[in-house]
Amino acid sequence: MSEYIPCLDNVEAIERLQSTIRGEKFERHCPEQSKGLNCLVPAPKDYKTPIPWPRSRDEVWFSNVPHTRLVEDKGGQNWITKVKDKFKFPGGGTQFIHGADQYLDQISKMVPDIAFGYHTRVALDIGCGVASFGAFLLSRNVITLSIAPKDVHENQIQFALERGVPAMVAAFATRRLLYPSQAFDLIHCSRCRINWTHDDGILLLEANRMLRAGGYFVWAAQPVYKHEERQQKAWLEMQDLAARICWELVKKEGYIAIWRKPLSNTCYESRDSGAQPPLCNADDDPDNVWYVNMTACISRLPEDGYGANVSTWPARLQEPPQRLQAVVMDAYIAKNELFMAESRYWDDILASYVRAFHWKKMKLRNVMDMRAGFGGFASALINHQIDCWVMNVVPDSGPNTLPVIYDRGLIGVTHDWCEPFDTYPRTYDLLHAFGLFSEEQKRCNITSILLEMDRMLRPGGRAYIRDSKYIINDIQQIAEAMGWRTNLRDTAEGPYASRKILMCQKH
Repeated sequence: MSEYIPCLDNVEAIERLQSTIRGEKFERHCPEQSKGLNCLVPAPKDYKTPIPWPRSRDEVWFSNVPHTRLVEDKGGQNWITKVKDKFKFPGGGTQFIHGADQYLDQISKMVPDIAFGYHTRVALDIGCGVASFGAFLLSRNVITLSIAPKDVHENQIQFALERGVPAMVAAFATRRLLYPSQAFDLIHCSRCRINWTHDDGILLLEANRMLRAGGYFVWAAQPVYKHEERQQKAWLEMQDLAARICWELVKKEGYIAIWRKPLSNTCYESRDSGAQPPLCNADDDPDNVWYVNMTACISRLPEDGYGANVSTWPARLQEPPQRLQAVVMDAYIAKNELFMAESRYWDDILASYVRAFHWKKMKLRNVMDMRAGFGGFASALINHQIDCWVMNVVPDSGPNTLPVIYDRGLIGVTHDWCEPFDTYPRTYDLLHAFGLFSEEQKRCNITSILLEMDRMLRPGGRAYIRDSKYIINDIQQIAEAMGWRTNLRDTAEGPYASRKILMCQKH
């Protein structure tokens, strides 16, 4: 129970599903509303305050993630070792046993235009192990979202989050992953146990949907370098599929192959009539992802180049991206003005938080913004030099601003807060909720949302809930019933403002 993930541990219901991965049934499937979580998830015995970042990149407490299966299975590959009361992370992996830094240097030399921290700011690591690829990219100004299923090597994502590295559990099965089109500048797969060419290449086509125009796909796997008949057949199939979706094989060296996605639809449209895989229908929205099935087709790129023409880092953080204009919302002022106003608002608010509440002393690392808008809160944390990363959650019930968040060089996910979030318990230091409850109270049970927040928060973790004064007292009563310490304050707008802020800390 201490590691319960409601929509992925719903075993009986998942067993009845038809979807399979390598013969195993695996798909996100939430409990019925009446059978959802209605209790507090306990911490494991001897749980300790997590080791702070940056030390946590290299070591975490064994008692916080008390699992040795990964050490037993992967100990010889320089992933992870157990030393007394800690797990140590040497920075290796199945394909980079000499260390992640050396591996990243090799990629940079193979394709200098990847330019980590400049052209490449946002990456996706699929089948990430303990996320050393993403952990070591952070020092190069690249934020990597590491994803893996709950599989035989249990708790990889829990290890990653305990280290302070962006990660979430993700079912790469029959539905689209919960990220928009053209989200990632680079997608990485190192021995990620995915057959990219099966089922008409549907999984590689999903990777193609999420890869930014002009972005890179890095594949480190046995078919790249092993000269066995079976592996060579897999390599030829991968080459063929990549060519048919217009990816250019930029470089193949040793055990790494790197492809580049085209910048426009020109190559797709110049293929022979009836070419496979086909282009997706013109009315297909590649940013629509909540419970949307994958299809074996090539997602079209916007004819105006939107998504391909983002600025380099760090300039892209502050500039209103062109895809902002495609966001459907009720706005009475120009979207660029709304974007800039949100950024100024959160810069001012964070300045007061840092000064009055000593945020720099809190040692925040894993932060979630539960209703992220354009990502202004996350941007303000960067501006105020708070050494953390933010999972920007865009509720499916509101405007889809997630492409804007990725264009800024941030990460995030689509989610419906009437359902649990796909992460292990105790994986966030701070949950930030601005206007979430007043927006969702007609759709969702606010007690269920608060119980889910408690599940995600580490002991000692904080929640900052900024919401309507008409609902904040109800939230406070539930929070205190869960055992949280609470402090209700007026906002900076003054005592007669329509909003209040509830500051909470989990015991």
